[in-house]
Amino acid sequence: MSATANDLGSRRRTVDDVLSEEQQARAAQLLWQLWQEGGRIPVLPDELRPSTRADGYAIQARLEARSGSLLYGWKIAATSTAGQAHINVDAPIAGRLLAERVIPNMGLVPPGPNHMRVAEAEFAFRMGRDLAPRATAYTVDDVLQAVATLHPAIEIPDSRYQDFTRVGAAQLIADNACAHYFVAGEPAGMDWRSIDLATHRVVARVDGRPDMEGSGANVLGDPRIALTWLVNELSQLGITLGKGQIVTTGACIPPFAIGPGDRVTADFGCLGSASVRFG
Repeated sequence: MSATANDLGSRRRTVDDVLSEEQQARAAQLLWQLWQEGGRIPVLPDELRPSTRADGYAIQARLEARSGSLLYGWKIAATSTAGQAHINVDAPIAGRLLAERVIPNMGLVPPGPNHMRVAEAEFAFRMGRDLAPRATAYTVDDVLQAVATLHPAIEIPDSRYQDFTRVGAAQLIADNACAHYFVAGEPAGMDWRSIDLATHRVVARVDGRPDMEGSGANVLGDPRIALTWLVNELSQLGITLGKGQIVTTGACIPPFAIGPGDRVTADFGCLGSASVRFG
C-alpha cells in the first residue's frame, strides 16, 4: 500500500483506540445512505474512520441490520492478485450479500449509479448446514461436508468511495467489501465434487466482445480454499455461516468492464452458467 493510501486509510489510532458503538452506527448510516442514493465520498470522516479490520466488520454488521430481509449470504473480495490489485489490498476481505440486492438469473440489473462498472464471474456455494464459530480452524474437508450445492455466479461490485484504491482494507470492509448486486445461476446439475475446480475453465461473455477466460486457480488457488477462508474469517469474528446462505468466492477472471445495455454471461461449461442484463 502506498504512503498516500495509508494516510487516507488510517487515523493512526493506538491498538486500544477503537470506534465506539455510536461511531460505528454513524459510519454505517453514512455508508448506507450513500449506497441507496448512489453517492460517494473521498473517505469516511476522521472520527468515524476504522483503523482495523475488526472496526470495519463492526460497521459492516450494522449495514446488515438495515436490510429488510434475512441475510442472503457472503462475498469474498480480493481472492486473486488481479482482484487485490483492483482495490489495492494485500489480502482477501469479506462482505455481506443482502437479499434485496440479488438479481434473478437472466434478470435485469436496474439502471442507476455504478461507479466501478465491472462484473466478475465466480464460483458460489450454498450451505446445507450451519458452520458455527469454534476454537480450531475449519479444514477444506470440514467445510465441503457442509455444502449443499455449487452455482455459477456473477457479482457486480461497487464502492461508496471516490477512489476505492486509496482507502485501505478497513474502510473497504466497512463499505461491505464493495458489495452491490449479485446473480446466482441454477445449481450445478452434475457431481461437481468430482471435478478439480482449480483447473476448471470459466468463460465470461459480453455481447459483441471477445471471450474472456480464467479458472478456479485465480481464486486463492482454488475456490474451495477461498470458501474455507471465509468460514474461518467468520469464525474468528464469532459469526455462524448459516444453512441456506450462499458464498461467492471471488473473480475467476479479472474484473471486466460493463455498461448500460450489456448482457453478461458467465459460462462454467458442464457446471452451468449465469447471465444478467444491465438496464
